[in-house]
Amino acid sequence: MAISGNPRFDMLGLVVEDMAASLAFYRLLGLDIPASADTEPHVEVTLPGGLRLGWDTVATVRSFDPEWQPPTGGQRIGLAFRVDTPADVDQAFEELLGAGHKGHKAPWDAFWGQRYAVVVDPDGNPVDLFSPNS
Repeated sequence: MAISGNPRFDMLGLVVEDMAASLAFYRLLGLDIPASADTEPHVEVTLPGGLRLGWDTVATVRSFDPEWQPPTGGQRIGLAFRVDTPADVDQAFEELLGAGHKGHKAPWDAFWGQRYAVVVDPDGNPVDLFSPNS
């Protein structure tokens, strides 16, 4: 039984230190984000299927939640981007490293049947890259 009002998942939000750096990272992963958004305190894009991905600067979040602090001791959320082929996982990983981003786990063949790698966005969030192995 769901609560009243027909709740439905609509948006995933990220809190970022540097809006321009974060948006540049996600543009490399194919998100269509206008360059004019780099100086905004809040940005959101609608993804295929209708889910929205949003970014808020720390200052924006603290404007309505002055006690907000970044999480410590590890992440509690991860994002995953599917690419076309297993070779594309390797290539995307190398391209992101070449653009100055940090790798967390180099590409490997996961036991669940996918080629997988993990990079880190500018705010320390893990971002998975994957493709089915078949």
